[in-house]
Amino acid sequence: MSMSVSLPLDNDGFLRRECPNCEREFKWHNGPANEEAETADVPVTYYCPLCGEPAPPDHWWTTAQLDYMQEMATPMIMRQVSDVLGDALRGSKHVTYKAGDGSDLPDPPSALSEPDDMRIVASPCHDYEPVKVPDDADGPLHCLVCGSAFAV
Repeated sequence: MSMSVSLPLDNDGFLRRECPNCEREFKWHNGPANEEAETADVPVTYYCPLCGEPAPPDHWWTTAQLDYMQEMATPMIMRQVSDVLGDALRGSKHVTYKAGDGSDLPDPPSALSEPDDMRIVASPCHDYEPVKVPDDADGPLHCLVCGSAFAV
């Protein structure tokens, strides 16, 4: 079973992310930002632009995004479980199963929104992968692709 859940981007096409190490939020561009990005290899690890620590691509969800995805998936999962259970018990002499009408399923969550906050920065080594960092971020930042520190 799979489902697709859309997450909002800001007006510049950036998706909010949360570092699994320092737990601070930043944004990275969703999709290739330019022609060079289209031809670049997709990294197997990304680096937090704020703390420089690495993590695999699927470790950067914010808590709000994870909650939203779970709330979106719950009704579908519950329907699937009900269908499988009904199929498994169909024809049983000793158990009667009646599927619900769906009225007990949770309502879908309110849509997430993405404010146009933070400032765009690009590392000198991989400038085709810009990120947005909080306005108060200072000190060295780190390249999303290779982790190299750079001054802002």
